[in-house]
Amino acid sequence: MTHPSEPLAGSFPCRFCATPLEHPVVDLGMSPLCESYLTADLLDARESFYPLKVWICHRCLLVQINDYVSAEDIFTEYAYYSSFSTSWLQHASDYVDAMTDRLGLNEESFVVELASNDGYLLQYFVERHIPCLGIEPSVNVSQAAVAKGVPTDTSFFGRVKAEQMASAGQLADLVLGNNVLAQVPDLNDFVAGIPRILKPSGTVTIEFPHAVRMIEENQFDTIYHEHFCYFSLASAEAIFAHHGMTIFDVEELWTHGGSLRIYARHTADESRPLTQRLLDLRQREIDGGYRDVATYAQFEEQVRETKRALLETLSDLKRRGKTVVGYGAPGKGNTLLNYCGIRTDFIDFTVDRNPYKQGRYLPGTHIPIHAPERIDEVKPDYVLILPWNFKTEILEQLAYAREWGAHFIVPIPTASIV
Repeated sequence: MTHPSEPLAGSFPCRFCATPLEHPVVDLGMSPLCESYLTADLLDARESFYPLKVWICHRCLLVQINDYVSAEDIFTEYAYYSSFSTSWLQHASDYVDAMTDRLGLNEESFVVELASNDGYLLQYFVERHIPCLGIEPSVNVSQAAVAKGVPTDTSFFGRVKAEQMASAGQLADLVLGNNVLAQVPDLNDFVAGIPRILKPSGTVTIEFPHAVRMIEENQFDTIYHEHFCYFSLASAEAIFAHHGMTIFDVEELWTHGGSLRIYARHTADESRPLTQRLLDLRQREIDGGYRDVATYAQFEEQVRETKRALLETLSDLKRRGKTVVGYGAPGKGNTLLNYCGIRTDFIDFTVDRNPYKQGRYLPGTHIPIHAPERIDEVKPDYVLILPWNFKTEILEQLAYAREWGAHFIVPIPTASIV
């Protein structure tokens, strides 16, 4: 692995291997916590902003940010409910079908999901009468899961929790985690707990946005304080190997702009050899230069150009007197809007299907959030799709807006009008 000749000193050690971080990837300036939606009475109160700067470890290739707020402060009360996306629910249902068939899961099996949110996925195991348990730290979303009949333990997962579960005989045939690995500040504590609750022949599947896709497609808005790490296959393999697990297979998914689903087992379980698609992806990362930190250093200029293109598009529309509103209030949208300096001078409001967010305001930008019906009432000329990773689903939902000639703006990888 090579690195630039004049590294910059980081302020903290690598979350995995403790190597001092010296190589910046991108600096997105100061930003609020992306899920800290504001009520009207807080609009004039002091709001906290934190640095959003990304580094890469030249030793293990883990891309990461520093943490300025504890995980407890972020996740104890959380605004993200997985079940408000139809396509995400379908993704979860398809996963349950595939894993049930692939692993032969039945009423004698046991499935554990780490960061199970509102039961969006485990509900499908419950329907199949396959015993399962969700581990979810956020009180509000875990209560929603329990209301669906999904057994849920409201707690953070790590070594201690894993030992408690193992002592209680809660060993799993399948341990899964979707979009949680990036949100774990103590990465080693979390991953070390997984083999402790995994049966000797059990399987682990973990999904996370692929750092390679993030860089290749300018997906800088997937960076926010709640996401502490960004993984390539190379960095994930190093982390799991250190904790006694081998990644033996991988799938490339459409979710979140391009994710990986890794399959892991106990290293001692040699019954499942490495698949060809894992070997192929490993080689593609090598061929693409993603074992070289200099490749990551090119990301910042790409991000700046994406910002310029979006601001030019919006500025042109507003000068021509066009009305522009947003669709969605995702975490990624808050990174995008704050980094680009887009407020109500560019976007009148945004809408979201999640009732928790309706009537609140976006952090930092203070753009109001309404129910989706507001778009039909206002009939805007343009709609900026903030959760662009669900653009196909959203364009179908907003097909009626074409009746009055509305157009849609997709900001990533560069601003385009559809």
